[in-house]
This record gives sequence, C-alpha cells and structure tokens, in this order.
Amino acid sequence: MASLTIRKLDEAVKAYLRLRSAGNGRSVEEEVRVILGDLIQGRPETPGPPQTPSPAEAAPRHRGPVPASGSSRVTLIIGGGIAAYKALDLIRRLKERHVRVRCVLTAAAQKFVTPLAASALSNERCYTDLFDPGSEFDAGHIRLARECDLIVVAPATADLMAKMAQGHADDLATAILLAADKPILLAPAMNPLMWNNPATRRNVAQLARDGVATIGPNAGEMAEAGEAGVGRMAEPTQIATAAEQILKPAKPQPLKGKHVLITAGPTHEPIDPVRYIANRSSGKQGFAIAAAAQAAGAAVTLISGPVDLDDPAGVDVRHVESAREMLAQVEAALPADIAVFAAAVADWRVASEGAQKLKKTGAGIPPLQLTENPDILATISKLRETRPPLVIGFAAETEHLIDNATAKFARKGCDWIVANDVSPATGVMGGDRNTVHLLTRGRDGGVDVDSWPVMTKEQVAAALIDRIASHIKSSPA
Repeated sequence: MASLTIRKLDEAVKAYLRLRSAGNGRSVEEEVRVILGDLIQGRPETPGPPQTPSPAEAAPRHRGPVPASGSSRVTLIIGGGIAAYKALDLIRRLKERHVRVRCVLTAAAQKFVTPLAASALSNERCYTDLFDPGSEFDAGHIRLARECDLIVVAPATADLMAKMAQGHADDLATAILLAADKPILLAPAMNPLMWNNPATRRNVAQLARDGVATIGPNAGEMAEAGEAGVGRMAEPTQIATAAEQILKPAKPQPLKGKHVLITAGPTHEPIDPVRYIANRSSGKQGFAIAAAAQAAGAAVTLISGPVDLDDPAGVDVRHVESAREMLAQVEAALPADIAVFAAAVADWRVASEGAQKLKKTGAGIPPLQLTENPDILATISKLRETRPPLVIGFAAETEHLIDNATAKFARKGCDWIVANDVSPATGVMGGDRNTVHLLTRGRDGGVDVDSWPVMTKEQVAAALIDRIASHIKSSPA
C-alpha cells in the first residue's frame, strides 16, 4: 500500500511537470490543488499533454439559477440548536438577494438538519469536517474563511460564541471563524437563562469589542414548554436584511453623527384591565422611516406603540402602550437633531381607568368620562432648550386633507407636516402603500405643499430621509 501511494505521488509530480512545461497559464497553487485533489478522490492521471475539454465539459454545473457574475458570497455556519431549521429558510432568503451561499454544519447542527438539505438549497457542496481529505489537502478551512464576503453564524449558540470569544479552533466552524479576515454576523439563539448568564454576556461583549456584528436575539416563546423571553433567533428575513446591509458597497451616510427620534404605531388607552381605546395604525410607515434613517448613518431611537412588526436592525426600539408612556420616553430620548412624530396617538383616554372589568348592569351602559391625552407633537415643538432643530409631524386625515393639515401645521408649532389620507377607501391604515403631501414653511411666510405620487411606505421613508438630509446640509451649522 505504501509503495502504491509513493508511485501515485510520483506520477502526480510528473504529471504536474508535464502540465507546467506545456505552459497552460495556471498558477503553481492551482496545479497542485487540481492534481492532489484528483489523487485523493481517486481520479486517475492520464499521461500526455492536457486535453482541451469540450464546451459541455468545461461549463460549470449548477443546479437551479446560475448566480450573477460578481454576486456576493456568504459562508453560512449553522450551529447546533433547534433554531437550525430556520437556517434552511435563511439560505433561500439570501439567494433571493442574489447571494451565493456555502454552508458549514457543526456536528451538533447535523442533529437538527442534514448536509443534504443545506446542499440542495444552496446548490453548493456542504462542509462538515475539519479533517475532510477532499477539502483539507489545501487548508480548505482557510479558503472557506477567505473566499467569501461575509460569514454568517445562524444559529450562534452559547457554546459557539464562547469558543469564538476565547479563540478556540477545534472543529471546522471555529477554525473558519478564527482564520476569518471578513466581517462576521452572529444570530444568537438560546434559552433566555443562557442568554442572560454572566458568562454569555461577557462573551457577547468581547465579540462586540472584536468587531463582530450581531442580529437579535428576539423575545418570544422558546422550544421548551412554558419557556419565554429573550433568546429566539432573529427571523431569516431579518438576518438576510442585516447581511445585505453589510454586503452593500459603502454608501454616503448624510445623517452620520445625527440623532433621529421617531414615534410609530398606535397607542392603547386602557378602559379597564381587558379593554382599551385604539386605532388601526400598523406602525409600518414609522418603522420604515426608522430603517431609512439608520441606513443614512443616523443613531435612531424608535418609540413604538403596540405593533406586530419586527424591530428594525441597528435601531434602539422602546416599546410603550399609552400616550403618556410615549411622551415620557420621547422626553427621555432627548436631545435629538431630528424628531419625526409618525405615531397615531389617541387624542383621548378614559379619565378613570376601571380596576376591574366593567360589567353590564340593569342601569344600562356604564358612563365613560374621557379626558384629553398629552399632545406629544405640540409639547416637543414648543420646548425651548431641548427642542430638536427639525420637528416633523404627521397629519392623518379622512377629509379636507390639505386644509386640515395646514390648520394642524399652524397649531402645533412644528417645522414640517406630512399629510396623508387615511380614509378607509385608501387602504393606507395597515396597508403597504401611501400617498403623502409634505407641508413646509414658504419664504413668504405661507405654506408650501409638495405632493408626492403613490409609493410604498419604504419609498416614502427613503424620500423623506433624503429631504431631511438635504435640509440639514443646506442649513447653517
């Protein structure tokens, strides 16, 4: 057996010398990789000059769509947790964004998902073993660390993060991470007690100091019965969006160094322990503005009423219920350079909240005495010392849109008003599209109205942030 191996190696070296003398233009490293790869995988070396492959043989073999030339590349390390099943959806979400994905599964991850599933979804070979002779004959873990634009770890378990923080490299995943010279994005997932353990907190802090980015974890129900809290892996769409932001070429950040304060969503004003006054605001427009401001380089504080939306990545989100709680959080978040009040704050609340559920009685409907809620937009607009230089309000109207928005503009004391028609026929409340009119103060002391076309709420947000950036740039320092 030993003599056979030596003879094969001798044949491989001779074949290499023949190829080199033929001057086929390939580098020494590439030749060695090809020949040793053929040797290890049992493919025979045919003596003689290299043969030109047919077009069919030369064409790369892909299953599914061929990635666009120059597309971004991600090495996805799947850790060993129940959330590993979400990593399969993450592969699909990344490919939707034209990202090539190569997967690495830890030994524990293979207890939850299979290399075959990851390979089938990524259309790439899946890697599992640090000592795989098919890839490690030329330090394959180094190539997996370097031949990519981003390394994503999802789920990032407590054990995997601990190894990263301490510089361990005892398997393929940790060897890749230790050899990486590319950005790393972690999506932590674990039991809430593990996430809050001082050891995990130290490891997370160390990784942050090392420049490692994280997304999540989110709050919610755990896999274990009766367990809930912060520890759920961020959703695949959130991780893919965060990865996309890292992979994007650096763009101008016109709001870098600015603090933007945004309110979003409805408020819930309690009547009794089970009932409340509310409205149909979804919070989508405010959340879109927060994401656009963050992408423009701003430090963003988003104060949100009750909504069914994922927190935007990179944004400081503070969740509240009532108008009074929202005002308190707004005041606590000051000072700010720009404030955008997109929340649909309830105008009234019950003067005296019931301590117990109100019951039907023979006396008829129980009386509800209403009192006015604090006016957050007017309160902040009329501040003296801590008033943001640019205060923007929203006017959601169902009739006489421009007239009502103009009156609100004069009454509130803000700098701009974004007016939109929220009558039921428009579908704006809870929908994905919006038609807005931007009211600003004209040079003659009047009101200028700039009417925008129908756009998605994300497009409205981007346009508004562009307008804010232009205003900031043109304003005296």
